[in-house]
Amino acid sequence: MKPDDPLLKILACPLDKGPLHLLPAGDGPEALYNPRLRRRYPIVDGIPQLLPTSGEQMSEDEHERLLKRLAR
Repeated sequence: MKPDDPLLKILACPLDKGPLHLLPAGDGPEALYNPRLRRRYPIVDGIPQLLPTSGEQMSEDEHERLLKRLAR
C-alpha cells in the first residue's frame, strides 16, 4: 500500500470508525495504526486486516515509537 493510495482516505478503524495511518514497511511490518486507541492492524499481502480481533494493542513505549515512525 502506498501513502497516496485513495483507499487510505476511506479505511477506518473497526472499533472507533476514525481514520487510520499507514505505517510503511521498513522499521517493522506494513500496517495501519490508530493512535487514539493504540491499535495496529496488519497489512498482509497488500490487504488490510481490519477485523477488531486482528488489531494488536500497543504498549506505551511501542505507541511512542510508532508516533515517531509516523512523523517521518
